[in-house]
This record gives sequence, structure tokens and C-alpha cells, in this order.
Amino acid sequence: VEVHCLRDLTRGGMASALNEIAVEASVAVAVDEGAVLVRHDVRGACEMLGLDPFYVANEGRFVAFVPASQAGPALEALRECEVSRGAAVVGNVESRPSGQVTVSGALGVTRMLPMLSGEQLPRIC
Repeated sequence: VEVHCLRDLTRGGMASALNEIAVEASVAVAVDEGAVLVRHDVRGACEMLGLDPFYVANEGRFVAFVPASQAGPALEALRECEVSRGAAVVGNVESRPSGQVTVSGALGVTRMLPMLSGEQLPRIC
């Protein structure tokens, strides 16, 4: 599988990682919110604290950019490992205005997912 980019989601979460990649690669990224797996307990904690899960650090998680034609084989390889059984295609690269990241929600509404400014949570490690 040809990997164009691989990035951990530790600091700034998925939103920050995708924004950095979109700017550096001069592409736009479109994310399907329903395809992003967020554990029930994490979603609940984010709701209680008023946090957006897209901006929360995701220890041990990463995003990989591979050609669409190779997404299937990439997922098969990842799902062979216990830790990455939940791997999924969550979005795609587009040629619209570069440097933009958007997320489409369950109701069909698309919103911008800008770079995180400041910190949602203090760093504790």
C-alpha cells in the first residue's frame, strides 16, 4: 500500500492534524462525521465538558492518506491487528480551495473544521 502521509493525532486531535496536512500538501480534506469512530464514554465526556471530539488528543491514534484505490487493502492490513480493528475510511482529499478541512454531519450539514486556536485541555503529561 502506497502511504502518502501518516500522522499521529496526539496534540490538537484529528482537526489539527488534518489542517496541518491540508495546508502543507495544498489540498482540501472532506471528513464524514459518521465514519469517525468515537467511543461512547469519550463522546459523553466531551459533551459534559463542552469539548469537540475532533480537537481532543487521541493517544495511540493516527490518520493515513492512501490512494482511494488502495483503501481496501490498507484497511485489511490494519484490521489484522487487534489495536486497529476499528480502522475506517473517514474522508477524502478534494481539489477545492486548498488548506480547508470540512466535516459533513448526519443531517447533511457541512461545516468548516478550522485549526485549533489555544488549548481545549491543559497538557498533563
